[in-house]
Amino acid sequence: MPTSFHQSVIEEFRANGGKVGGPFEGVGLLLLTTTGARSGRETTTPLGRVRHGDSLLIVGSNLGAPAHPDWYHNLLAHPVVRVELGTRTFQALAVPAEGARREELFAHVVKAAPGYGDYQARTARPLPVVVLERAEPDGWEAPGEVGSLAGKVMEVHTWLRGQLRQVKKEADAHFAVRAAHQGPGEPPAPGLGLQIRQRCLAFCQALEFHHTSEDAHLFPGIAHHHPHLAGTFARLADEHRTVARIQGELAALLADIGIADPERFHAELDRMSTELNAHLDYEEEQILPLLAEVPWPPAPRDSLNRTEPKRI
Repeated sequence: MPTSFHQSVIEEFRANGGKVGGPFEGVGLLLLTTTGARSGRETTTPLGRVRHGDSLLIVGSNLGAPAHPDWYHNLLAHPVVRVELGTRTFQALAVPAEGARREELFAHVVKAAPGYGDYQARTARPLPVVVLERAEPDGWEAPGEVGSLAGKVMEVHTWLRGQLRQVKKEADAHFAVRAAHQGPGEPPAPGLGLQIRQRCLAFCQALEFHHTSEDAHLFPGIAHHHPHLAGTFARLADEHRTVARIQGELAALLADIGIADPERFHAELDRMSTELNAHLDYEEEQILPLLAEVPWPPAPRDSLNRTEPKRI
């Protein structure tokens, strides 16, 4: 849709608690904010949505055009998206449905909103059906109020560990279906390929952001006050590089999960788990005591360069 009209829909949506008039009167809409696959810039798009149980479904119809919409390519590159629904704003993991599940969900969408069937009739490409899932790992419960920087770092570490466990659980299920295949021909696609890819990619991107933030801000601030820990920070930086290499190898394997070698993938995933957990354990042992008295969230115009962490 033209940019001016596109923006007017966004503004009306936000001004009226998710309600939009005109041609969208009574239509269930949400605002989807994705990160550009190439540009890295955030883009917000108003989209129709259909509920399926506790899930939200969106469709890459692009009004029946031959190519997928830009927002779809964006979420394949950056799976964690921001969703505005009514007056709520939250993060979600965007997972395109595959195989039989895609057919089932698309039939559900068409039953609720027949126009998508018309869009599909206009193009030879299967319209992607994207499930907006909870971004947090299974069993995650938001902690109570975090009062120190040590608590905040521990919260991030707990989230990363949970995401890694869930990736491994989904990968095990995927390859168990492959291994159970009998008879001639290729094993059937178990429908978990993109699920694994999206969550693993989201985990890797979150881990990369966390380590980049530590290397650029957190660690230099602590090192300024604790020069005797130079060896500790050198080790942590080296471990960051090791984990980053494993991330890259995992990403290469996940480029096509349908043909990924099970033994190699499991070996890389196990190596990531071992390296990351050992790294997080060491970082918590060495660094968290220094942050226990640093308040979180930080006071305005405060930083580790102005607030000296607790010495040990």
